[in-house]
Amino acid sequence: MRIELEAPISEDVYGLLGEHLREMLAISPAESVHALDRRALSAPDVTLWSVRDAGVLLGCGALKELAPGLGEIKSMRTAGAVRGRGVGARMLIHLMETARKRGYARLSLETGTEEFFAPAHRLYERHGFRECPPFGDYRGIRTASSWLWT
Repeated sequence: MRIELEAPISEDVYGLLGEHLREMLAISPAESVHALDRRALSAPDVTLWSVRDAGVLLGCGALKELAPGLGEIKSMRTAGAVRGRGVGARMLIHLMETARKRGYARLSLETGTEEFFAPAHRLYERHGFRECPPFGDYRGIRTASSWLWT
């Protein structure tokens, strides 16, 4: 498995993120879906990476700088066929290491509260994240589960 910077963002990554958006809209209330669109993924404050094996896309993840020293994990997704094989953990570690190198004192993320998200919650806990009150635009959304790593 290799992690590669997606700049420009390839069509297979857009396809995986489109699948992600459709699945999130089927599982979560619309006000709880905060996936980035193509324009937002290309913003200067967002960096997106893919995980590939022999050129085959396995997953992706992004870091968004919210403010100096503060980042947010966005668009983390593993292809359905390879879930449970460590792709998400590999990407999460990469994002955490990158955040450290960038000097982020805090790294946050938001995910859903439904049972579907339980494996993701366990992944974040294993890597030192803890649940926290909603941050930023997620305040007031009762179906958002916010996590913090410091």
